Amino acid sequence: LVLDWRKKQQAQAAVKRTVRDMFYNALPPSYTRELCERAYTAVYQHIYDSYYGLGQSVYANAS
Repeated sequence: LVLDWRKKQQAQAAVKRTVRDMFYNALPPSYTRELCERAYTAVYQHIYDSYYGLGQSVYANAS
């Protein structure tokens, strides 16, 4: 992730594209396109909600 990635639409799109590509490359062909899209959208949303950038995340506060 890059600094302030959530503030820059281009950076957000790059993160979403990376997550999507990982799903399409890693999941077996039996997964439908719709299922892949739902899964990568949920993972992207989790990343967006949980990682603020520069080492900041909801998990850093938990320790």
